[in-house]
Amino acid sequence: MSPKKAVRYLWRQWIRPLALPFLLITAAKSALADINFVPTGSMKPTILEGDVVFINKLAYDLRVPFTTLRLAHWSTPARGDIVVCFAPDDGTRLVKRVVGQPGDSIELRHDILYVNGAAQSYAPLAASATRDLDPAERATSVFARETLGSRAHAVMALPGRPALRDFGPVRIPAGSYFMMGDNRDNSRDSRYFGFMPRAEIIGEARTVVASADLAHWLRPRFDRFFTPLD
Repeated sequence: MSPKKAVRYLWRQWIRPLALPFLLITAAKSALADINFVPTGSMKPTILEGDVVFINKLAYDLRVPFTTLRLAHWSTPARGDIVVCFAPDDGTRLVKRVVGQPGDSIELRHDILYVNGAAQSYAPLAASATRDLDPAERATSVFARETLGSRAHAVMALPGRPALRDFGPVRIPAGSYFMMGDNRDNSRDSRYFGFMPRAEIIGEARTVVASADLAHWLRPRFDRFFTPLD
């Protein structure tokens, strides 16, 4: 078979039949739903390294696939939401928690979060919330259940690590949000790269769909499969 005939054969038998399904799948991943592999521990103990989270890209609006153009809008990111976004300084794809909305005042004092001048409440965290962490990390970390407005979620601190534990207060401008990791002393977030523009928030992370222990040859963590995120 000549090279020209071979190219035509590949086009007719393989490329053309697969082109439309490929386009539809990638468009759906861009505008409707996707999954995100988490390689870092900035959201511990809520999300661990090796977790794969489901992203609902219809949580807040409908966008034209492959663009930031909105076709419809029905909600805004709320305090406590875990979202997937792009860092405004270098475009890195991140998974972070929304702790401040437009107009809010945000301050951190010794790892205690203040929203509009009010300290958020903290309570002991159940041991089951940290069962998948390394025992050495559990022994050297401080855990709590933070209530952010009306929503509670796990947070952790690393007392032996240099970190930005005091910040602000800052006022969030219109059209922007303040992001933080639940692993407060090991997270690159709005304390470092600034406010998150609304256009860079692409969806809400709702569920851990799969998980593998990166420190033990990708051993599956079946207890984390299909678990909702607080």
